[in-house]
Amino acid sequence: MQFGIFTIGDVTPDPTTGAVPTEHERIVAMTEIALKAEEVGLDVFATGEHHNPPFVPSSPTTMLGWVAARTEKLILSTATTLITTNDPVKIAEDYAMLQHLSGGRVDLMMGRGNTAPVYPWFGKDIREGIPLAIENYHLLRRLWREKVVDWEGRFRTPLRGYSSTPMPLDETPPFVWHGSIRSPEIAEQAAFYGDGFFHNNIFWNKEHTQQMVSLYRNRFEQYGHGAAEQAVVGLGGQVFMASTETEAKRVFRPYFDNAPVYGHGPSLEEFSTTTPLTVGTPEQVVERTLGFADYAGDYQRQLFLVDHAGLPLEMVLEQIEILGREVVPVLRTEFERRRPAHVPSDPPTHVSLVAEGPGSPHRLVTPASTDGAGARK
Repeated sequence: MQFGIFTIGDVTPDPTTGAVPTEHERIVAMTEIALKAEEVGLDVFATGEHHNPPFVPSSPTTMLGWVAARTEKLILSTATTLITTNDPVKIAEDYAMLQHLSGGRVDLMMGRGNTAPVYPWFGKDIREGIPLAIENYHLLRRLWREKVVDWEGRFRTPLRGYSSTPMPLDETPPFVWHGSIRSPEIAEQAAFYGDGFFHNNIFWNKEHTQQMVSLYRNRFEQYGHGAAEQAVVGLGGQVFMASTETEAKRVFRPYFDNAPVYGHGPSLEEFSTTTPLTVGTPEQVVERTLGFADYAGDYQRQLFLVDHAGLPLEMVLEQIEILGREVVPVLRTEFERRRPAHVPSDPPTHVSLVAEGPGSPHRLVTPASTDGAGARK
């Protein structure tokens, strides 16, 4: 099972000191966080993509390329690549280039984004978010799998005899996750292609997460990719740890209360009860995280958010150290002890996808499966 961290790259005042990092300081901090993740033995570092203040990661491939040059094992991912407002032609180029530079240590998570003003900035209409996500991703698959593409759709100019460059490393496209917190159409899309489904459940109760993951799993099976329990699932999580629960809550409370997304809303205690947020000891984080599989099933990737809401860098690095030293080793052992033999422990990687060979389902533009009614092939 893969464990890692993701960042949304917010520039937020530290409520305990009033200090506000510059954009440069925040960007540098994010790269230090990534290096720390590899140092302590985590598997994945993922960055969001935002084009509006107070966020800074507007160019994920630039930052991940920098991280790739300074790491050896870390899988470089995104905690959303905007498939709606980005041109799929540019996504194909950028992430294939990153794949080559990183030696295949890259996958990415497609998402629609939830910031309405971004759509018109890039000439798009948020009301077309779902159709954009579906059409753009299918074009992206073709660009990564066909040497020459002739294409025409609703949302961009046609392509005639177009060849994307560079083509994916070893002629093997990166593995793709589809991230969604509330759109069943995206879970359906992930299932249709046999891709991964990532539910960033940090704002949602377990019943909602269970519903979305179950939809994806059931459709994954109906499309003929394998049993429902073999579907590739990732989950988000949010933690803050100290030697005692009381101390963890004392330190984290002002950051929670002033967080840009959920601050000035439910109390820390209410939010911890209704969402996966865990503020306490490492042992409590282990216990809570192991419980995710009780409602989401055995899954393959767990990412934690640890660096938001104005938390100072030194505090974030300490949290990552605790994850690597006290939490993740226990989670690895316990999750694998519980996992049935027929359920994959890891999501696909470049190495595993290359090993499947040129005839693998991953190399197909459209999977050779149906929805059970024979309506879609």
